Amino acid sequence: MLKQISIFDILFLDIETVPAEPDFNSLPSHFKEFWEKRSASFRKENESPSDVYHRAGLYAEFGKIICISVGIINCVKKENYFRVKSFFGDDEKKLLSDFSEMLRNYLNRKEILLCAHNGINFDFPFIARRMVIHGIELPDILDTAGKKPWDSRFIDTMDLWKFGDYRHAVSLDLLAELFGIETPKEEMNGSMVSAVYWEEKNLQKIGSYCEQDVLCVAQIILKFKGLESIPTKNVQSITE
Repeated sequence: MLKQISIFDILFLDIETVPAEPDFNSLPSHFKEFWEKRSASFRKENESPSDVYHRAGLYAEFGKIICISVGIINCVKKENYFRVKSFFGDDEKKLLSDFSEMLRNYLNRKEILLCAHNGINFDFPFIARRMVIHGIELPDILDTAGKKPWDSRFIDTMDLWKFGDYRHAVSLDLLAELFGIETPKEEMNGSMVSAVYWEEKNLQKIGSYCEQDVLCVAQIILKFKGLESIPTKNVQSITE
């Protein structure tokens, strides 16, 4: 499949999510009941719904998106560059609206594929669900209703690594380590995002971390295609 795909037709993506509230006690009473039911499947006997509320950000019904980072590869004078941009903030509806507008504008110019690590099971459906909750019309590429799996325009680096073994899963940082790709995991990891958001209130730090993950996904795709990695000097972060 990858042989027929141009690296210039891929929009790389990663999201960062957190629980919708800073702690379990901040939830409305009815959502406390819903979380108690939802968390019953993975709570240990000695754990309460409050003890596991830090995991609420993994579920679109109980979490929210605070950052979406996207990146593209382009070629200038036979040298590849990576351009990355982040949408982040406390207002999830505005964040998603801005991302949706960017995606629609991009789709109007060319046909693209969306690529993320574990995107099929997490990033893409999470974005779609949160858009629906906020009443935002889904861009066609995210609207999978009635589509066959082979009609979707998704690439998933975790899925590619399975090579047909659907029992196998691998983390992004493990793949990066295997391929010798630098990642931001030493400074920050996914388990720290909620605290950085709710306690430190440092969205800029989360945005930088998310952008590094997007770059990592792009570098992995290049490895799959047997191409050279993009050097750090050729990574451009778009701030406007």
